[in-house]
Amino acid sequence: MKGVLRLAERQPFALGYAALILVTAFIADAVRMPAGRIHLLVGTGYDSVVHLGRWWSPLGSVFFTAGSAQLVVVLVAAVLVLGSAERLMGSARTVVAFVTTAVLGPGIGILLQSVGVAGGELWSQHVRGLWVIDPLTPITGSIMAASCFAGPLWRRRIRVVTLASVLMLVLYSGQPADLYRLVAALAGWGLGFAFQPRPVRFMWRRSSHHETRTLLAAVVGVLALGPVVTSFSGGRFGILAPLGLLFNPDFSGAGIERDRCLFGDVTLQCVHELTLERLGGVGPVLVSLLPLLVLLVAAYGLSRGRRFAAWLAIGVNLGLAALGAWYYGLLPISGQSFVWHPHATRYWEIALTLVVSVLVPAATAVVLVLNLKQFPVRSRPGGPRRFALTAAATLLVLSTVYVGLGGLLRSGFSPQPSFLDLLADVPERFIPVGFLRIERVSFLPTNWLTGTLYHWVGPVFWIVVIVGAILCLRAAPVGANPEHARTLRTLLEAGGGGSLAYLATWAGNSYWFAPSGTTMIAYRVVNDVAITTSDPIGPDTDVPEAIAEFATMCDDHGWIPVFYSLHERWQGLFAEMGWQTMSVGEETVLRPRLWDTTGKKWQDIRSSINRADRAGVRAEWTSYRALPVLESLQIAEISEQWVQEKGLPELGFTLGGIDELRDPDVRLMLAVDADDRVHAVTSWMPSYREGVIVGWTLDFMRRRPDSMNGVMEFLIAQTARMMSERPEIEFLSLSAAPLAHTEELPGRLLDFVGRVLEPVYGFHSLLAFKRKFQPEFQPLFMAYPEPVALPAIGVALARAYLPDLSVREALAFVRGLG
Repeated sequence: MKGVLRLAERQPFALGYAALILVTAFIADAVRMPAGRIHLLVGTGYDSVVHLGRWWSPLGSVFFTAGSAQLVVVLVAAVLVLGSAERLMGSARTVVAFVTTAVLGPGIGILLQSVGVAGGELWSQHVRGLWVIDPLTPITGSIMAASCFAGPLWRRRIRVVTLASVLMLVLYSGQPADLYRLVAALAGWGLGFAFQPRPVRFMWRRSSHHETRTLLAAVVGVLALGPVVTSFSGGRFGILAPLGLLFNPDFSGAGIERDRCLFGDVTLQCVHELTLERLGGVGPVLVSLLPLLVLLVAAYGLSRGRRFAAWLAIGVNLGLAALGAWYYGLLPISGQSFVWHPHATRYWEIALTLVVSVLVPAATAVVLVLNLKQFPVRSRPGGPRRFALTAAATLLVLSTVYVGLGGLLRSGFSPQPSFLDLLADVPERFIPVGFLRIERVSFLPTNWLTGTLYHWVGPVFWIVVIVGAILCLRAAPVGANPEHARTLRTLLEAGGGGSLAYLATWAGNSYWFAPSGTTMIAYRVVNDVAITTSDPIGPDTDVPEAIAEFATMCDDHGWIPVFYSLHERWQGLFAEMGWQTMSVGEETVLRPRLWDTTGKKWQDIRSSINRADRAGVRAEWTSYRALPVLESLQIAEISEQWVQEKGLPELGFTLGGIDELRDPDVRLMLAVDADDRVHAVTSWMPSYREGVIVGWTLDFMRRRPDSMNGVMEFLIAQTARMMSERPEIEFLSLSAAPLAHTEELPGRLLDFVGRVLEPVYGFHSLLAFKRKFQPEFQPLFMAYPEPVALPAIGVALARAYLPDLSVREALAFVRGLG
């Protein structure tokens, strides 16, 4: 009960609106008023406003629902979506946004319809008689207005998902209600800017890699549902309705209409209703919907950063675009008798509809290609190859079975097909039946056995594709062989590798194990340069031999071996090998057993602790998996804000992001206030010796822009204080600021890279921050075989830290070395 009362206090308007919707639905049910009658009484639309003069209907129609299904959807949307809007921007602004968008959405939409009707535009003429009851219109407008009050993470998510959803409905369904929601969303977005007291800055803000993947996955998933919307929509008027209709297994005879279309007499009715007389059933439904399920599987893989999922989505979208172009005769040579002639495009809407139906999946594929670098997790070499071979083999076997058994059972078809007829019919068994509407039926099955063969080879193929895709996505990626991962964990827990050894567990690394099995080296190959991520992991006595063998392996592959972020104790070994070494930074290390904040040098740290106490901010030691959902969402939002403040993409390689926090062995130290609002977060990676954690290394640091001054100093100080009470903890590493040094970096290469990135990422400022804790400075160096490789190494390092680095930017690094 307390939870309900607290919810009512935070979103009274949303709950009141939901209650009012329930009351009107109850009254309509009590008087047994059918949905059609409700539409005529309170619905809005072109005829309602323009012809009948019901100027009040846009606002009045949002307080009623037509049918139990819409009632459930509206109630959920009112409580969750409208309630979220109210919590973000307050009740007063929510009421204003609700009423304003309830009027502007249908109002502007009807005005556009009026212009279309006056100009003879086909869509406006066909939907002029449709009346709308849609409470979702002002709810959509309200949440878009509230997005201006959300943090960067949810602001972008709300806008992308909302606009993608309403655009999908407009393009695929195309009913007046869909247009009104789109107008309401845009109006709400503008209203949210008007509510803001600060000036509006129209600029592109960069997303983190994690968030970019999430948004692309959401868009692909929403677009995959579009054809389903068309298939089950009561009205198919959207500009992409033809593409959706290609997946629609509901066939009826087109008769004269089909013949008229075949002769090029094109009408909107032709585009929407041209069909063939084919048998229905579960098979045609599955072969129409399963390719869309493949897209949903790909969308899941995209959210996990899998490169295979990106290529899968690209392939399916290109296939849809090609089939659409082939079906509508947009390809120069389509082999179809049904080709659009110049005089057939006298209705420009039809021509636009057909072109856009092809361009949308093609554009989706292009966007994914341009963002392939956002999906760095590659499947092991055998995975995609097995998937492709399995799909091809399944296609070949099913085709052979269809032709072979069909020949033996040809008496079960009418008319009886020849071998060539069966062979020519093979492609049609695997293509969504909607793509075949203009194909004349050569033969049809007449009994259950031939019917099963005819309808089910296609679904079996697509089921195999879906299962294969899921297995490929579930398989371990490159560098994540389960056996290798277990061995790596065993070596880490045994000790060795130094304070940065845990970097080896991150996604994107490849693993090389010494023949003895006691030593492992984690590395990444960038532009044929193999860059290690830390010291070799294993007993010190085995490391020299492992380094030599790893260098030999790299030479066998044509790679340049580069040992990066090594501790000083290994420098003599490389000098004996005749390799070149170069300082790349300094690690800052604290000794918890000696932790003491007394003295003038520690004034900033003490002030930060006292400031946190006065503000009621506490330090919370936890793990990502143990976080409540709200706290994990806040961490993602804080990280997104941090990324947006930068002028360059999120760094990688030796700097972790949100994905690295999910490791169960990584710990978080959060700054949380009395209202459970997270102000800042740090992450700490463990270092082991004989199975016991003997140290922690700082990795992830993010804070809210409006958090108290010194919140990071507070978190690190509280971590050091807590570790000082644990006698087994020997060190607390604040890690290294990449490419920063207490003195000028020796070597022109890394000095140049550091200077270029310094204005944006502030490596030297980060090093200065860490000096507040009076740490020990432990030099880190890089070892490489010969100076002539420095330009290639410089570009490889730049690309390791910035995977999105363009060719032009990479060349700038090389020119800077001259």
